[in-house]
Amino acid sequence: MTSRRLYHGTGPGTITPDGCAVDHYAMLTPKGEPEHIHAAIPEGASILELGSGTGRITHSLLALGHEVVAVDESPEMLSHIRGAETVCSSIQSLALHRKFDVVLLMSFVVETADDGLRQAFLRACREHVADDGCVILQRQPPEWYDTIQPFERAGDDGRVVRMTEVSRPEPHLLHATMEYTVGERKWTHSFVSRRLDDDFLEAALGEAGLTMSGFLNGDRGWVRAVPR
Repeated sequence: MTSRRLYHGTGPGTITPDGCAVDHYAMLTPKGEPEHIHAAIPEGASILELGSGTGRITHSLLALGHEVVAVDESPEMLSHIRGAETVCSSIQSLALHRKFDVVLLMSFVVETADDGLRQAFLRACREHVADDGCVILQRQPPEWYDTIQPFERAGDDGRVVRMTEVSRPEPHLLHATMEYTVGERKWTHSFVSRRLDDDFLEAALGEAGLTMSGFLNGDRGWVRAVPR
């Protein structure tokens, strides 16, 4: 599978290769994720944030006292980041020749349905994490794949989020389209993602030289991995 088949986006402004709308991402704010991460890592830890987008998480991690290097393949996304070193690169081709206390792979990037691409992502994590450091991955809890259905949610800020076109082309795959509406503007993001149950994820991590070491605060959507 290729990213062109797995992801597609529409709407005003720049759309990144994986279908994300830069203008929409620039509007988003954290929902507790930075504090969640901060509580699970050492004070002042150096962080490599893979797929940082417009800095929704980056800026809060900086404010919490961490040194952050933000990586994204979209220069338009990175142009919104302030105060952090930025690197314009795909995750799979990243070669900084530096090690970090923490490597973040968030926003469910690891759930790509392309197994080869997932392994490349995990290898990049291993290549850049210190031997005594950790990798933090964000996935959907495996049971989410069995229960998720189309929905509509309206926020207090007037933003409307919809999930539509939900289908399961294979037992472990989910295809869906997200719609984001703000005033007169509307963006869509279609994706195919893969369920990562614990055994499958542990095997994938093992191939990359990592192993699962638990979950953040008992939340099985946030996985902590360490070098083997």
